[in-house]
Amino acid sequence: MSKIKLILLGLLLGIGGCVEAQILCKEFVYEPHSFPSCHASTIACLQNGDLVTAFFGGSYEGSPDVCIWVCRKTTGSDHWTEPVMAADGVINDTLRKACYNPVLYQMPDGELWLFFKIGSCVADWSGWQTRSSDNGVTWSPREPLPDGFLGPIKNKPELIGNRLLCPSSTESDGWKIHFETYDLDTHRWHKTSDIEAELAPSLQEPGKVTPIGAIQPSIIRLADGTLQVLCRTQNGKLATSYSHDNGESWSRVELTNVPNNCSGTDAVTVTPTLHALVYNPVQSELGDYRDPRTPLDVATSMDGIYWNKLVTLDHEPGSEFSYPAVVVDPRDSTLHITYTWKRQRIVYAHVKP
Repeated sequence: MSKIKLILLGLLLGIGGCVEAQILCKEFVYEPHSFPSCHASTIACLQNGDLVTAFFGGSYEGSPDVCIWVCRKTTGSDHWTEPVMAADGVINDTLRKACYNPVLYQMPDGELWLFFKIGSCVADWSGWQTRSSDNGVTWSPREPLPDGFLGPIKNKPELIGNRLLCPSSTESDGWKIHFETYDLDTHRWHKTSDIEAELAPSLQEPGKVTPIGAIQPSIIRLADGTLQVLCRTQNGKLATSYSHDNGESWSRVELTNVPNNCSGTDAVTVTPTLHALVYNPVQSELGDYRDPRTPLDVATSMDGIYWNKLVTLDHEPGSEFSYPAVVVDPRDSTLHITYTWKRQRIVYAHVKP
C-alpha cells in the first residue's frame, strides 16, 4: 500500500492523534474585565448565524457578586462584544447570592432563553430564566422557574416535537440525574423521578460498592432515534443512560469506558451517525474536583459508545481547561465550543469535525 493511502487510512481510523488544522479558530471571548474569575460557559448558534455565549463571573465561584454575563459575535464580525450583565443574584436590599451555570437555547420562534441558578451553595440552588427578543442584545427581568425545578443544569436542552427536554441533576442527597420538560403548547413543566443507577466501586471508599453518582447530563440522538446521555461522575468514568420513548423514561445509569476526572463535559449530535464529545480525557484517581482538568479534548463517535480523539483544545500541566459547551452550526456542521481557561477567561474554538 502506498504511503499516501496509509496516511489516509490512518486518518479515517483516528490513528496518529490530533490534526491541528481542524481548529479553524481559537480565541479569548473577552479581554480582562471587572470580574477576576469566570466559569461554566454556554453557547448558542442563532438562526441568523450569530453566536452568543454566557458564563458566570465575579470574585470567585460562590461569591455573592457573581453574575451572569453575555458576549455576542455577529455574523461577519471578527470580534466578540464586551461582556454585558444579563442577570444577578440580588434577592432583596439586604440579601444577595451567587449565580451559577447559565444555559442558552433559542426557541423555534427565535426568542433566546437563558436559564441559570441562584444560591448560596449548590444545595440552595433555585432555577431562573431570562429572555431576549433581539438575539441577546438586551434581556428581560429574570423570572423564577416553578418551585422544585432547576431547568437544564449545565448542558443545552433538546427540542423533541413540542417538548423542550432539559437534562438536569441534583447533588444534595448524592449525585442523581433527572429530566425536566417544558411543553411549548401548554407552557407547563414536568419532571421525571431520579433515574436509577447501577452499582459501581467507590473511589472515595475503596472496597465499597455504591450507586453510580452522576450529574450534568448532555443529550445526543442516535441514528435509530434513541436518546443517550453522557454524564459527569465521581467514579472515574463517564456514565450513560438511554431513552427509547423520547425522554419519557430512561434506562439505569451505567458506567462507560470513557475516562472522567469529575469535571463537566458536553456532547452533541453532528449528524445521525456522528457525535462529538468535549471533555478532559483523564482517568480519575480521587473521584473529586482535585483531579486534573487538563488536557481538554474533542472526540467523535459513530455510536455513542466508542470515542476517538479528534483534537486537543488546550493542555498545560497544573492548569485548568474545563466545563466545555458545544453546539453544531447547521450551515456547515462545524462545532462552536466555549470553555473555562484557568478560571480567568472564556475561550471560543471553532472546530471542523
